[in-house]
Amino acid sequence: MAPMPLEGIRVLDFTWVVAGPVATRILADQGAEVIKLERKPGPPGSRQIGLQGDLHRNKRSIAVNMSHPQGVEIARRLAQISNLVIDNFSARVMRMWGMDFASLSQVNPGIVCVSMSGLGHTGPRSSYVSYGPTLQALGGYTMLMAEESGEPSGFGYSYADMSGGYTGALASLIALWARKRTGKGQFVDLSQFEAAISVIGPALLDIAANRREQTPPGWTCQEGPAAPHGAYRCRPRDGDDDRWLAISVRTQAEWDRFVAAIGAPGWAADAKFRTLYLRMRNRSELDAHVAAWAAGQSAETAMQLLQSVGVAAGLVANGADICARDPHLKARNFWGTVTLPDGLTTHVTGIPMKLSATPGAIRTVSPEIGSSNDYVLGELLGLGRAERDGLIADGAVWP
Repeated sequence: MAPMPLEGIRVLDFTWVVAGPVATRILADQGAEVIKLERKPGPPGSRQIGLQGDLHRNKRSIAVNMSHPQGVEIARRLAQISNLVIDNFSARVMRMWGMDFASLSQVNPGIVCVSMSGLGHTGPRSSYVSYGPTLQALGGYTMLMAEESGEPSGFGYSYADMSGGYTGALASLIALWARKRTGKGQFVDLSQFEAAISVIGPALLDIAANRREQTPPGWTCQEGPAAPHGAYRCRPRDGDDDRWLAISVRTQAEWDRFVAAIGAPGWAADAKFRTLYLRMRNRSELDAHVAAWAAGQSAETAMQLLQSVGVAAGLVANGADICARDPHLKARNFWGTVTLPDGLTTHVTGIPMKLSATPGAIRTVSPEIGSSNDYVLGELLGLGRAERDGLIADGAVWP
C-alpha cells in the first residue's frame, strides 16, 4: 500500500467542539498521526457514534489534566516531538498554560502552532469567546437569511464551524509546506470569524465594491430576476412530509417549457403571467398556483420532468435523501463505515477528495477518551508502568 500523503506528520490536537476537530480530522484522514489531548473521560461509548464519532475517527486520544503541572509537562513533551500543535480556544488559553508558540518554539524550533480562535489574536475583540452561531450573527449571515417576515433565521447547523475547520486544515498544510522549505516553524493566527466572512457570497462583493447595505434576499433570485423562483412542498413519500422542490424560471423560453411540462393549466395563460416582468409583479399569486401543482407531485419525479425540458429544478434534500437515497453519493461510495468495539458498524461522512496515487482512508473508529494513554506515555514518551501509574495517582492523567 502506498504511503498516505501526511504519513510521518504528528499533530498534537487541543481542539474541541466542532471547528477544530474538523480541521484535525481532515489531517488524520490523510495519514497524519493526530493525538487528541482531552479532558476527563465520559461514559463508555459516548464518543463512537453520531457527530463525535464522525469528528474523531482516525485519531488517538490521551486524557491529560492541564490544571496539573505534570499534565502541562506531558503536553510540553509531546509538543517537542510533534510537527504541529493546533487549538481552537480563545486567544489567552494556550498562553496561560505556557503552550503558546513563543514558549513551544524554545523547545521545538520547527514547531508549527495553529490557533483557530474565534476572532484572532489581535484587535479589540481578540479576548472574546465565541461559537459558530455567534460568528454567523456577527458576520451578517443570521440577518441575511431572514424569513420573509423579517425574522432573523440563519443556518440550522453551524456553517462557521465548517468554514473554520476547512480553513484550519488548509492553514496547517500551508505552514507545514513552508517549514519543509525553510526548516522553520511559525505561528498561524486564524480567525474563524474572518474565515466565515470570506465565504459569505454575493453580499460580500456588493459591500466591498459598492458600499451597499445588505437586506435579506428572502426567496428572490440573487443571480437575476426569476419567477417562479422558490421551494415548493411536494406530496409525502413513505410517511415523510418534508418533501420540497426548488424551481427557478428566468427566461420566456424556460417559462414556455415549464408551462408545457406541467400540462398547460388555465391559470398559466392569464395575461398577468405573460412576461417575466409581470410574473415578478404578481409573484405571490404565481407562487400559489405553482405550490398547488407541486403539492400533488413526487419531488423526485417532478425534478426529472422539469430538468428533462431544460427548466432549473432540484430536490431540496433532507437527511434521509442525503444519507440513504442520493444515487450520486452512493455511486461515489461517499459514506464511510467503521466497526465499533461491539462488532456493530456505523457510518461516517466520507473523504470528499479522491487522490489517485495516495488516497486518504477511514481507518479507525473514534477513540474513547484516554484510550491511547499507554501508547502516548509509554511508546512515545518512554515512561514505564510505574511512572504512568504515578501520573494517574497524582491526578495528572486520567485512566
